[in-house]
Amino acid sequence: MTEGRSPRAGTPAGMRVLNQRAVLERLRAQGEATRPQIARDTGLSKPTVGQALVDLERRGLVRPIGRTSTGPGRSAVVYEPDPGAGYVLGVDIGRQRIRAAVADLAGAVVARADERNRCRSAGALVRTVSELALRTVSDAGLDLADVLVKVVGSPGVPDPGERALHHAPNLPGWERSGLLDDLESSLGPGLVVENDANLAAVGEHERGAARGVDVFVCVTVGTGVGMGIVLGGELFRGAHGAAGEIGYLPFADPDPNSDGDGRGRVEEVVAAHSVVATARESGLTGVRTAREVFALARGGDRRALGVVELEARRLAFAVASVTAVIDPELVVLGGGIGSNTALLLPPLEAALRRITPFAPRIVAGELGDGAVLGGAVATGLRTARELVFDRPDPTTS
Repeated sequence: MTEGRSPRAGTPAGMRVLNQRAVLERLRAQGEATRPQIARDTGLSKPTVGQALVDLERRGLVRPIGRTSTGPGRSAVVYEPDPGAGYVLGVDIGRQRIRAAVADLAGAVVARADERNRCRSAGALVRTVSELALRTVSDAGLDLADVLVKVVGSPGVPDPGERALHHAPNLPGWERSGLLDDLESSLGPGLVVENDANLAAVGEHERGAARGVDVFVCVTVGTGVGMGIVLGGELFRGAHGAAGEIGYLPFADPDPNSDGDGRGRVEEVVAAHSVVATARESGLTGVRTAREVFALARGGDRRALGVVELEARRLAFAVASVTAVIDPELVVLGGGIGSNTALLLPPLEAALRRITPFAPRIVAGELGDGAVLGGAVATGLRTARELVFDRPDPTTS
């Protein structure tokens, strides 16, 4: 077989590839198995499965992990997909922190790094992301060339035409044209840039609070406000990739003295800076972060509890607006502020009962600050698993 050319369907070589794919998909979907188990589950004959396993093992896609002696007769070899057949890199770019993780094809994280975001320009942030990614890959004992797919989660809406990210005001200079090219030059081919709230939704759907839920939203509240939407089990981006940008929803009773047009009002009244401003107006003049306000509330401070209740009522407005349009089965709350569900949920649910007849179930995200990375890894794995299967067979090239 020549490199870059797949065998035609219906030919012996084509059938051999189809059999390999069926066996590999069985192992990926249901876990380790013996040849008789795979034959039973796929409907292929044992000799066909045996040949497919030989081919897959030669290509580095499956490996034997032992033998089983259960049942009558001789023991059988147990196979699993080889997790070292390829690797993916996930990066989460936030205003406060930058996180990176390398995972093998089984989804196991083999290296992770986390550092503060002190960057004040797009150029500095690109360099920092590149350095953190390279360090994480090195910590995994790999080279960047070993990483098949790199998925970067960032605030904003990727624009492939302008090679830019729009609507990312919390990252200085991050909206300039050509930014995506700069990231690709630093991180190499196989780069995917996705909105961070979208990736958080993917992460919670794959391994978090929304497992098995086909229609839900993941609302992240921190430095900014965002939302990922999953419909029919698939991420929904909208016509221009901006679905879920609820920070731009006009808030109820807009200020008539505002010099703007109302865009961004939800983010203005719900995000972290608003929590701090409200706390200071309430007499908590020493607080510097929303984290401190919630810590005071957990300690029973009356003024801080009042700030949290107001935050919950404002958040309820956004949730009610979304619920009336999407009718989600579940709302997952995440982000630095949204994760404080023990404090937020009672006043949030009370406010929702007052303002809307639609009351979805609201839960805390299970992945915490790893939600975006979890979504990035899951997104990368879908592509990487196809890429390793489509690599030319070195023995037939």
